[in-house]
Amino acid sequence: MSRALLWAFGLTVILFLLAPLLAIMPLSVSAGSFLHYPLPGLSGRWYADFFGSDFWMPALRNSLLIGAAASAVATVLGTLAAFGLWRARFPGRGLVMAVLLAPLVVPSIIVAVSLLLFFGPLGLTSSFTGMILAHAALGAPFVVTTVLAALSAFDGVQLRAAAACGASPARAFRRVVLPQIAPGVAAGAVFAFATSLDEVVVALFIAGPAQRTLPRQMFAGLNDQISLTVAAAATLMIGLAAVLLVAVTLLRRAGARPGE
Repeated sequence: MSRALLWAFGLTVILFLLAPLLAIMPLSVSAGSFLHYPLPGLSGRWYADFFGSDFWMPALRNSLLIGAAASAVATVLGTLAAFGLWRARFPGRGLVMAVLLAPLVVPSIIVAVSLLLFFGPLGLTSSFTGMILAHAALGAPFVVTTVLAALSAFDGVQLRAAAACGASPARAFRRVVLPQIAPGVAAGAVFAFATSLDEVVVALFIAGPAQRTLPRQMFAGLNDQISLTVAAAATLMIGLAAVLLVAVTLLRRAGARPGE
């Protein structure tokens, strides 16, 4: 009986978390023009409006461009930082780790204001470079945590063996360490991309009109007028998030079977 209650409680929690998503998705194919149920009919006109709009498509391209670039920067820097923390033992290591992971716990509004004050004098506001650097800083902690988790299963003796065979530290990392922690690195990259894709607060503060991302455009669209094209955009983001979640799950499974 207790097992059945546990399953029922778990399913209730899952349904509670998915309810907002399940509520918005049918509205994206509504034949009506308002956010209400029951649906007056089914239509794909909101998706046609999304893909044919000069309001939405540039924002989607910006989100994908900034997300990919920020994920690449975060992956490189986060992997190197995680490897350095794993190898080194020095006073203040915990403080360095806390600073690297700070974007995970600091409220987004504080990060956004800090970036605005820091980027302003450097001329990085209203620029793609500023957006990429900001999103990379937000995504790097995910890379650090996933790479550290992958390194926890790595045997450091292999590095000493590589050095004994004449390999330089860089070559040993590239040929010995990186292939074994690749699933963790890839999972961190996916998380960094997802973080960039979802971020809206920083974009509201430092992005200019040419750098508007899809979440910011959705925010602006809801403020200007209520259109079910927003529901279509939200459904597309839900689908992309689901794809990323599947990718992370597959990468984790690959990392759990390093010998296969």
